[in-house]
Amino acid sequence: MGVALGVAENVLALNGTPEAPQGVIDRLALFHADVSHRSGFLYKNDGYAGGRTNPCGQQPERLRYRAWLHASNGFCHLGIIALRTRLIGAYFFARFAFCKRLLRSTHGDGMDVLVVGGGGREHALVWALHRSPSVDKIYCAPGNAGIAQIAECWEITPGDLHGLARAADKHAVDLVVVGPEAPLTSGISAVLDQVGIACFGPTAAAAILEGSKAFAKSFMERHNIPTPAFRIFHDLTPAVEFARDPEWGFPSVVKADGLAAGKGVIMCAGPDEAEQAVRLCMEDGAFGAAGSTVIIEQCLVGAEATVMALTDGEQLVVLPPSQDHKQAYDGDQGPNTGGMGAFAPANDVVGAAMLEQITERILRPAIDGMAAEDRRFQGVIYAGLMLTESGPSVLEFNCRFGDPEAEVVLPLIESDVGELLAAIADGSVPDSVAISDRHAAIVVLAAEGYPGTYRHGDAIEGLAAADEIEDVVVFHAGTSSDDDQIVTSGGRVLGVTGIGDNREAALAAAYGTIDKINFPGMHYRQDIGRRDQEKE
Repeated sequence: MGVALGVAENVLALNGTPEAPQGVIDRLALFHADVSHRSGFLYKNDGYAGGRTNPCGQQPERLRYRAWLHASNGFCHLGIIALRTRLIGAYFFARFAFCKRLLRSTHGDGMDVLVVGGGGREHALVWALHRSPSVDKIYCAPGNAGIAQIAECWEITPGDLHGLARAADKHAVDLVVVGPEAPLTSGISAVLDQVGIACFGPTAAAAILEGSKAFAKSFMERHNIPTPAFRIFHDLTPAVEFARDPEWGFPSVVKADGLAAGKGVIMCAGPDEAEQAVRLCMEDGAFGAAGSTVIIEQCLVGAEATVMALTDGEQLVVLPPSQDHKQAYDGDQGPNTGGMGAFAPANDVVGAAMLEQITERILRPAIDGMAAEDRRFQGVIYAGLMLTESGPSVLEFNCRFGDPEAEVVLPLIESDVGELLAAIADGSVPDSVAISDRHAAIVVLAAEGYPGTYRHGDAIEGLAAADEIEDVVVFHAGTSSDDDQIVTSGGRVLGVTGIGDNREAALAAAYGTIDKINFPGMHYRQDIGRRDQEKE
């Protein structure tokens, strides 16, 4: 057993490469010799005889490699079928990574969890996990000043997939919860799997549903999921010609195909604006490679809403619907942002019958369609919707929790969030999730200049007083520490979430708390949740 565990540790050190280093070849050969001796099993092939013979230091490289293959037969004799090809290293790696994952689960009563990201959504995830009985220790990379108060933060960027995996492995992390989309579309799930760590979030093959709008639109067309009429263009000239005279008229929408940090969607009132938007994407490279392909889409009229669901790739648990406010200023004026506020549940916008329709016509076909295309989707699927007179239509799919929607939905989940996310990462989903009957509303406090060039480094006052208020959570989005002072470091700085027995009470709690917070140039919308209020 000791030899086997030693081999496992060496194989895990390969970082998933199929080539075995000298030490692994030798130790596998020794293990094979030991198994052969105990069982009387001998294997002969191509001139190499001797399950009992230790070839270490005696064989040329060709036979050393063959010895490695022969060593696999020792494992086969123990009931593990090894592929005798150059992929055998990856096979052993996966087997021992699985064993290592089982061993991780026994190191304490609760899980150690890493949250990837450093915004308001990630603070909400850390906050929810901090309240989970199943969670012992929380890490966050890179985190922010608010997250650092309840989690250990690592200075690792979300794009450093292997750095995250190494750190998680070193600290014996049980579960990684991925906040932003970029690490998911880049394949962090597979990298973590190589070191035997569970990941809450879809594989890269499934995350393409957000990573490529062209894929998503074509996918919806293939699976009869309602979405606005569209055309996809890879070349500038035909894109400009169509943009100036779309078959559905104006207004229209021009979208960059890839990830553009929420900025690759441009509303166009007429031909000149549409042409300018296309050229901005394809000619000026405003969104980099993300804009090399564009989608020109019909602009629909109706109320917008978000519905997120947890899924193991087969079953769905639908979370409370929410409504985001994208424009920077009151009355839905100004440029689009990452979101200036939200509320949940949005029952007056998405009633029970509408939610059932969204589940059966959109979420269920999406999950089934991804599975049918060998892209099983595990994690949270986010449907950004336009509710038209003819029914709900999908504006976008995301492969992670929304921001700021997460900051109003997560506080309403009464189930153990750590246990819930771990179960989904392991490929199962509970039949139901306990949801509070209360309401939540978030108001985002933004830096001067956001969503354009914004100021940063300003001291934030009043946080201690705000943290003392009952039924309010201040989620940090763009903050950092400067000595003992918390300062602004992002466009969206804070999200003040109020919780109440109805929406108006939740909004009153949030707006009342904002009066205690201040930093230079702070601005926020004063009409969050009041666009379509419930009639009390």
